[in-house]
Amino acid sequence: MSYSVGQVSAFAGVTVRTLHHYDRAGLLSPSGRSGAGYRLYDDADLARLQQILFYRELGFSLDEIAEILKDPQANALEYLRSRVGRLTEEIGRLQRLAEVAEQAIEVQQTGVALTPEERFDVFGEIVFDLSYATDAQLKWQDSAGQKESMARAASHTKEDWRRLMGEAAAWRAELLAAFDEGEPTDGERATDLAEEHRLHIARWFTTCPSDMHRRIAEDFAADPRAFALVVPPSQQRPGLAAYLCRAVHANAARRADPEEEDG
Repeated sequence: MSYSVGQVSAFAGVTVRTLHHYDRAGLLSPSGRSGAGYRLYDDADLARLQQILFYRELGFSLDEIAEILKDPQANALEYLRSRVGRLTEEIGRLQRLAEVAEQAIEVQQTGVALTPEERFDVFGEIVFDLSYATDAQLKWQDSAGQKESMARAASHTKEDWRRLMGEAAAWRAELLAAFDEGEPTDGERATDLAEEHRLHIARWFTTCPSDMHRRIAEDFAADPRAFALVVPPSQQRPGLAAYLCRAVHANAARRADPEEEDG
């Protein structure tokens, strides 16, 4: 049997324009023409269209599909294996985004609703990057400290956040001054600032022994999104994140007991 382009469009769920595009691209050329010159598709054409739509649903480009259909037996398996890997990665990414969204919902449900003006007043230039939140959740998802930190953050009132960010701004000003004045990272001033940062985390989020603080500081040095949580990009200097990381390590070495409980 032969089918017109309109018939194929109706039962395949694609537009006539798409079928014309597939024809022009050489991906699906109808096997026949009517006496009036209209496209006519036979059963083999429909089977090929079904393959094209299957690979399109999996996210393959038209060029990739054309390559597969040149020799399905030789090419399909390699392409499908590659796509399975990418789809698995994408599923994982979407799951992490869903977890972050759930946590955002929990924060919103605490009743700490901020207008844009209030948010700028409280947080200033500090912006929480969603991509970093996703990566951090994946990295620390089994950590008791991460769970406690999220729970305590969700319980903070607007006034809590204002006090927290005020403390952070004062500490940041001292850090920038120490860095600009060339204070050594293992000196008393820099290590005291590192200790203040550790205690700030403990006071507002979660108990922060030295080994955890070292990991946090290493994250600051390795990931600009993380460091932007403590020093906004407009205030950063080259080498500042590494400076803080070295000061945190020096402070950890200075402390007698890395696992000491915070009072």
